[in-house]
Amino acid sequence: MSTKEFKLPKMGESITEGTILNWVVNEGESFQEGDILVEVGTDKVDNEVPAPFAGKLVETKYQAKDVVKIGSVIAILEVSEKGETASQDPSKSETEENKSKSKTSIKKPTPSAPEKRSQAPESVSQEWKSVNRTNNFYSPLVEKIAQDYHISYEELARIPASGANDRLQKSDIFRYIENGRPAQFAQPVEVQHQPQNKSSFQVPDLKFDKGKGKLVEMDRMRQMIADHMVFSKHTSPHVTAYVEADLTDLVNWRNANKKSFQEKTSEKLTFTPLFIQAVTKAIQDFPMINSSLDGDQIIVKDEINIGMATALPSGNLIVPVVRNSDQKDLEELAKVVNELAGKARDNKLSNDDTKGGTFTISNVGTFGSLMGTPIINQPEAAILATGIIKKRAEVMEYEDGDKIEIRQMMYLSLSFDHRIVDGFLAGSFLRRIADYLENSKNLNKI
Repeated sequence: MSTKEFKLPKMGESITEGTILNWVVNEGESFQEGDILVEVGTDKVDNEVPAPFAGKLVETKYQAKDVVKIGSVIAILEVSEKGETASQDPSKSETEENKSKSKTSIKKPTPSAPEKRSQAPESVSQEWKSVNRTNNFYSPLVEKIAQDYHISYEELARIPASGANDRLQKSDIFRYIENGRPAQFAQPVEVQHQPQNKSSFQVPDLKFDKGKGKLVEMDRMRQMIADHMVFSKHTSPHVTAYVEADLTDLVNWRNANKKSFQEKTSEKLTFTPLFIQAVTKAIQDFPMINSSLDGDQIIVKDEINIGMATALPSGNLIVPVVRNSDQKDLEELAKVVNELAGKARDNKLSNDDTKGGTFTISNVGTFGSLMGTPIINQPEAAILATGIIKKRAEVMEYEDGDKIEIRQMMYLSLSFDHRIVDGFLAGSFLRRIADYLENSKNLNKI
């Protein structure tokens, strides 16, 4: 029998690396062609990687939580006689190797062989106390790892370093992560030779009574959402602006046309594609909103890719992306929106479905919320929340006097990164979205 290298297959456009979640087959165990060998996580979507042939797992090159580049050898496989026959067609083997089934929830890990780790220095004690390092320069590799694990610079400064001149190394940060990030909310240690600045803020060492009750373990996606939200709040100074829009004409137009729209296009007409149309047109008017920050440079995106926050059956949220929304009419937008929403309900979203967003919409009105203050979806510059459309008595101004009418009103809120976007730009952009929604004749191109 012969052995073959098993490489981490490509899992979607722009995906360059993945995290080993769990080896389903352990070293020394046999498997059949198509059996799942390993579970790999890429951002919010997890993947099951199948065996390209029948055989036995000889050696694993990486363990759980290791970050691996696409195309890297992750295991050595022994090919069975049946597998030898199947692998004679290289093109077929390569095709099977590159297939992976996307999922949005992971299985409970099965027991695996002991991890092969180099012996680490002294373990981190539970009574963790932060350090005061003199060298706060971080290599691009360390910064990339910190970004991947949503570790802020404040937290990086609390990690003990083993490098020359008190330099933080890759091994230091991975050792810290493996120990559960004990200094994530640690109290900074006072430097003895410097007087404490009593006016400076320090994280209080509070002992909360968290109470007793049923313990529910966070699934991997919930952990990633939590890390992503904390990272976003640490990274971007959030400011939120509000406007209200009179959607009476838009609601009446949709009610009058949704049946004929479905008959003509075979697609349901929800409010989401209409919101995406308005946001897209406003971005074309104010392109700086469609940007990201890279160091001291602002990247104004060429494409307009609108993310739409969508609830999964598990209750978690995911953000599938409508690409090139400026190149789609209402029928095309409705088709893409319905397709992505259906994939989310069925847990069939792929990595590519959730990549490349430049601006995000969160429809909190779906849950009955009047308004919301959403957290920016990094690395974007802003995020829009649309509230519930609610009938209210409003004073309407006419030439012959004011009148009280029942109108369909909705609040819109825009959270924006004040490093990139100032109040004037944010307010103007938000008001322009409301204007497009109120003047629905500028939208609704069927």
